[in-house]
Amino acid sequence: MSQKQIIGGDVVFGGRKLPLSWAVRAGDFVFVSGTVSVDENGVPQLGCGIEEQTRNALLYIEKVLKDAGCTMADAVKASVFLKNPEDMAAYDAVYAEFFPDGPPARFTVVTDFVAPGVLIEIEVTAYKPLN
Repeated sequence: MSQKQIIGGDVVFGGRKLPLSWAVRAGDFVFVSGTVSVDENGVPQLGCGIEEQTRNALLYIEKVLKDAGCTMADAVKASVFLKNPEDMAAYDAVYAEFFPDGPPARFTVVTDFVAPGVLIEIEVTAYKPLN
């Protein structure tokens, strides 16, 4: 097996194929790219509030991790980019549903996004030995 395995199909945003992968497995680690609110096919869903955008992003991350042979319980690090600081409590409540026990290490920063309508972006690193 190669040292690097690409997980997931093409990443398309705004009708444009982006030069990135949904996730990459490198040895025992799986690195999931920053994920915004998308549906089960990876199509952006941005006309909704912070709770729905958080849930959509985490559901897609869960799908990508499953494709890599992992679960959310294998997540060891999460990086979260949040547009509005006042959304922190609402995003935290949804986030806790996906990581009820032993949540990954995490940081959250407040920032703006290039794409209009994006309220949150989440990237995750998971650890799952291959053998």
